Amino acid sequence: MTDFLDCLKHKYAYIAIGEFKPGCFSEARQLYEKAVSTYTGEGFDGAYLLQEPDSDRGIAIIFWDNPGDMTEHHTKVYDEALSQISHLFAEPPKTGFYEVCSEIMPMLAGAMASN
Repeated sequence: MTDFLDCLKHKYAYIAIGEFKPGCFSEARQLYEKAVSTYTGEGFDGAYLLQEPDSDRGIAIIFWDNPGDMTEHHTKVYDEALSQISHLFAEPPKTGFYEVCSEIMPMLAGAMASN
């Protein structure tokens, strides 16, 4: 029964959309990776950093089992990286939590198409 309930449980995504000052994306990427590398243990389900080609605009996506898990994973290293990255933004990023309503993995996509 637990396996069935786990299938019904949705992930959550913390999304940050922003633009860095010209030429600062690379430094911001390094700090992002440093901060996210501190997320270990339960609740953390992976992260992506997307960059719009030929720009300093990007989207950070961090997956969690539930929104509360993010606050439980703050460490000193995370806080230091976050404070270093904040001055690199051209303006504060737009952030929010979203429920992942649909997730299609490559193997499942083929099975869905054949039905």
